[in-house]
Amino acid sequence: MKLINPKNEEIFINKNSDEPIIIINNLTKIKQNKFRIKIEKNIKASLIEVFIGKNENSNYKREVFIGDNASLEYLKLQDISKESVLKLDYELILKEKANIHMTNLELGLGENQNSFTSNLDKENANLIINGLVKLYENTKSSSNFLTKHIAANCFSNINYKHSLNNSSKAIFEAKSVVEEKANFSKVLQNSDTLLLSEDAVIFARPHLEINVDELEAAHGATTGSLNEEQLLYLQARGIPSYKAKEMLLKAFENEVYDNIQNSKIKEFVQSFKRSDYV
Repeated sequence: MKLINPKNEEIFINKNSDEPIIIINNLTKIKQNKFRIKIEKNIKASLIEVFIGKNENSNYKREVFIGDNASLEYLKLQDISKESVLKLDYELILKEKANIHMTNLELGLGENQNSFTSNLDKENANLIINGLVKLYENTKSSSNFLTKHIAANCFSNINYKHSLNNSSKAIFEAKSVVEEKANFSKVLQNSDTLLLSEDAVIFARPHLEINVDELEAAHGATTGSLNEEQLLYLQARGIPSYKAKEMLLKAFENEVYDNIQNSKIKEFVQSFKRSDYV
């Protein structure tokens, strides 16, 4: 894995590699930055971006450009300190037959405000965004998505899971617009939330705006607590209550981790320790 300087204005990748590039953003040292990630046509690349540290007002912007027939697997791992506020804006630009597979892990105790804007104006572009928002205490997180299907035969899938403890609060707002020329689009949105205390709150608003007939589309949002029948089943087989809850939570979260395709990225997530970078 290659660790690079996040102050660069552009990261240009023009060689195939399964080894992820790693960018470490320490909010304590860098309050804000903006740069472009560009993947050359026909290139397959992977990238990890980590956000750590403490700052009450951090602003980061990313423009991600994926060339014709190119692919990027991108992991955002966020583990910021209490009383921090991180605003992070993504603009995703996909050319013809381009693919981006994003996994967003939001951990820690800081406040997060994330937005993702995508215009799918070239045919056969594919956009996948998976997320796990795991909050404690009075942490707040908002995830906002605007995806426009402009060209035909494009695919988008936004799938988020929330695990909310204590008095934490999350917002999931996704709007996907399918315009008149975007026939044969496939558009998916989903939000699943576990409320692990009576004070935790989720506002989930998936939304589809459809202007064509030839497409496949679905959206949904579920909210609940841990399955009592499953808990009782595990406890009846001698598993302590606290351990049974841990097992069910892990199974819920692992659906996001299992969707990571690059084995090196999976290894990074499994071995990540915030203390190694702060």
